[in-house]
Parts: sequence; C-alpha cells; structure tokens
Amino acid sequence: MEDKLDFSLPEKKQGSAVASKFSILLLLILLGLAVMNIFVKPSGKIQTPEAAVLSLSAEQTKELASKLARRNLYHRAAKVWQDYLNTGLPTDQERARTLFQIATLLEKAGAYDEAIEYFYRSEAVAKLDELEHQINTHIKNCFERLGEFSALRYEMMDRTSLKQTEQAGAKIVAEIGAEKITESELDAFLENSIDSQLNAMSAFMTAEQLNEQKKKILEQYMDPQTKLQFLQGWLAQEILYRQALVEQLSEQAEVKKELEELARGVLSQRLMNRELASKIHITETDLQTYYAVNKDKYIEPANEETGAEEQQKSFDEVGQQVMTELLGQKRQEVQQEYIKQMMDKYNVIIHTSALTGTDQDEK
Repeated sequence: MEDKLDFSLPEKKQGSAVASKFSILLLLILLGLAVMNIFVKPSGKIQTPEAAVLSLSAEQTKELASKLARRNLYHRAAKVWQDYLNTGLPTDQERARTLFQIATLLEKAGAYDEAIEYFYRSEAVAKLDELEHQINTHIKNCFERLGEFSALRYEMMDRTSLKQTEQAGAKIVAEIGAEKITESELDAFLENSIDSQLNAMSAFMTAEQLNEQKKKILEQYMDPQTKLQFLQGWLAQEILYRQALVEQLSEQAEVKKELEELARGVLSQRLMNRELASKIHITETDLQTYYAVNKDKYIEPANEETGAEEQQKSFDEVGQQVMTELLGQKRQEVQQEYIKQMMDKYNVIIHTSALTGTDQDEK
C-alpha cells in the first residue's frame, strides 16, 4: 500500500523563533546607527583633503602674502594678510603692524576708502610711534586720491590739533528745526556741488587734472563770506525742497513729466561722457603733433602801429588753446561715431521725405 504524501507544515522549533527575533532586533539596531550617522553631527571636525591643502601655518601664510605682493596682486595679498590675523597673533602691536600692512596694500590696489578704514583699525588696536607719521602720510594720500578734500582738511586738523576735546568740523553752522548742520557737513555739500559742476569736464580730463581743478575752486570758498553765501543758498533750496515734498508736488503729473525729461537728459549725457572718457586719451605727443600740423592758426598778426613781421606763437604760448581745439575735434568725432552705432543698434529710420518732400529716407 502506497504511502500518502504529507502536505502539512512542520512545527516551528522554539530555538528558531528566538534566532529570528534576535536577527530582526540586530537589523533594527544597525538601521538606527545608520540614521544617527546621517543626522547627528560628530563632535570633532573632520578635515577634508581640500581643507588640509588650503590650511597653512602662520609663517606659510606670511610668505604667501609677501609673494602675492611681490607679484603686484595687492588685493589678494591683503586678503591673505587678513587670514594671517586669524591665526592667532601674540600681541596687539603685531596686529597693528599687520593691519597697517593690509592698508598699504589696499592703497596700492586703488581701494583708497578701504585703505583708510584699515589705517584707522591699525591705530585703534595700538598706537605705535614707528607708524604714526607713515599713517598720517598715507591717509592724506588716500583722501586726495578720492578727491575728498574737505574730509582731508578736517582729518589733518584732527591729527595736528593739540586740543582733543572737540573733533574738527563739529562746529554747528546752521539748524533746521532740531536738525544740526555741522561745518564738515556744509563742506561736504559744497564739495558735492563742485563735483556736479565738474562732471561735464570729467570726460576730457585725467583724475589728477580734475582734482587740481577741484582744489582751485575749493580755495575760493575758504573765504568765510563766500562760504556763508553758499550756505544761505543751500538752506533756501533745502527748505523749498522739503516743503515741495510735504505738498506732494512730485506726485503731480506735470512735475513727473518734467522730472522724467531731466532724468532723460542726465542719463544720456552720462552715457556719452562715459564713452568720451573711454575713447579720448590725449597725450603730450598728440598736442605737439596737432600744433605742428596747424601752425598757421597760431600766428601773431602784424601790428602796423608798432611795426612788428608776423610772428609764430610757440607751443608754450598756445598750449591751452591747442588742448581745447583738439578736445573739441576728438569729442565731435567720438560723438558722431557712437550715435551712429546706437542708431544702427536700435534700427532708427528718419523719414526725411515726410518733412522735406524728397524721396529719400535716412537710416
């Protein structure tokens, strides 16, 4: 008789059940550790290979900064000296010297406002006799380079004054209600006004020439009576402006239109000035060449009363006239070329036939 097949499942042994539960528990523990490894930050910082490469000792940082400076990479050298400050220096004196070093590098890089800040920082950390005169000289140069001559004057007054009770320029020269206008603020208003006047010339003059012209104009306002007249005019304009704001004149349609037209004129002129400044670079050789080609224009005519042969005027005699004429010629050339470029860019077409009755239009 054939045996019947038994399809029933074997009974589970107690030991196997325990092992299964232990395996599940172990898996849960491992999973928990993995999650903690992802979300929990370790207490100690692990240095990546990249960080290890970038990390330098104090001496290595100093050498890197010096090397960058020798390659005329002044801004980068200043940045590395800042890194050096974070390495932990032993004394305030060393920090002051390092801040002075950063300031001189920023000055060489042309970042004069930042340089002034770091010269101030150096003094704030520690006043060193060896740096005092140098800082005075460098700060003076930075203010001059920025064209901030009023600020420079008060800076020098503060540095040379024997009285430390009141800062230079703090004297109150006017009041508008509770608002106090100090002498230094007045000079700043005056300087801004002069800058606006010189904007039209900025396209044709170097920074040094502009600063020289600005100095000359400022000297005229050193007279107390002249400065008083400027103050009176500024105050009159200021209070009228404030009243116009109170009355919301700027919200009126006709005023908005006028302001838009003014903005249009200012922006277009600024754009043209920028183009002129980038394209016009007149050298002494250019002036000499222009004079040589146009010598016939610079002749002193004969004088019948005194009996004087016509005389050729020297370059030194007519140098300013030569500059003016050459600038005018260059300006006209650059303006015409740039406007033509803009006409082409914006696809401008002038329908002259509609105005003159001719059959030809301009593009």
